[in-house]
Amino acid sequence: MSTTRSSAISPGTARSAAAAPARRGRALQKGLQTKAVIVEAALGLATQIGLEGLSIGALAEVTQMSKSGVFAHFGSREELQISVIREYHVRFEEEVFYPALSAPRGLPRLRAMFANWMKRTSVEIDSGCLYISGAVEFDDRPGPVRDALATSVMTWHAAMKRAITLAKHDGQLGPDVDEDQMLFEIHGLILALHYEARFLKHPGSIQKATQGFDNILARYGATDLAPATPVSSKTPIRTKE
Repeated sequence: MSTTRSSAISPGTARSAAAAPARRGRALQKGLQTKAVIVEAALGLATQIGLEGLSIGALAEVTQMSKSGVFAHFGSREELQISVIREYHVRFEEEVFYPALSAPRGLPRLRAMFANWMKRTSVEIDSGCLYISGAVEFDDRPGPVRDALATSVMTWHAAMKRAITLAKHDGQLGPDVDEDQMLFEIHGLILALHYEARFLKHPGSIQKATQGFDNILARYGATDLAPATPVSSKTPIRTKE
């Protein structure tokens, strides 16, 4: 007499299979949270000791994780450095660029960008600027880390230049303004501020940089010479124009 083997899946097996996607989802979420914690710690270290000073070992010690655990989230020290640069850029945009979009286009927005930039810089005088320290470390070292740094800075420059161009187009700056030259001079103020305040410890450097910005606007024929006011990050963002 033959017996028939049942092909039906047992209830327990079915429940286990149904729960598998949920388990994978929780594992993925936990992995992303752990990676975010590591990047946060790495960003804190990088502002103190630079990107070049980052190591899997030092980060494992700070996060109280194993070296293999930290390495598993990035695969290399280079990828860790790039992840830190990306996170720094995201925060820079959230604090400096996006809040400025609530200001009218052109000169008001340019003023808002600079005011927010100065606000962030005043904090980084103590903590350090990753763009500046990274430029010193990787200026003559081609590769993905340098590319990530340069791309982040050029993205910000493009946003500033667009504000200058719109101000010129709307008649808020002189018709003969060289946008690249004006951007160069504004960026130079921030670099000088870091050198004067962070390295030389000269008092009043922030005020001098602010005055320098007003001088640049006046020289380029700004129609509104009222000082810029920092834009709150809680202000609703206007994304079109």
